[in-house]
Amino acid sequence: MPLNSIDTPLLASLGRFLDVSAFRQGVIAANLANVDTPGYRARDINFRRELERAGGDSELPPLVHEVAGLMERPDGNNVSVEREGLLMAQNQLKFQAGIQLLRLEFRRLSTAIREGK
Repeated sequence: MPLNSIDTPLLASLGRFLDVSAFRQGVIAANLANVDTPGYRARDINFRRELERAGGDSELPPLVHEVAGLMERPDGNNVSVEREGLLMAQNQLKFQAGIQLLRLEFRRLSTAIREGK
């Protein structure tokens, strides 16, 4: 049975939430990978705006922007390992929460299917 036949608005929203979280993790990882690259500027996405922009149904990639207001080193790089590590940990917690909500929704759907026989 294709997934579309059991799609719910919550499943679509949770899917977008996980997609945006995974994308942000990649952006953070790229920042950390470039911590020693002269002139590299930290990048991020506006997580909330990306969820609202897509409405749960879009396949548009999130918009990446440079992070303003960070302390810059003499080589022009403004990546902070501490900041990126904190963002990565926060993002991982969001992702794990999204997975838990997805499991609960599948459990709810499974119960409804079993009891509907």
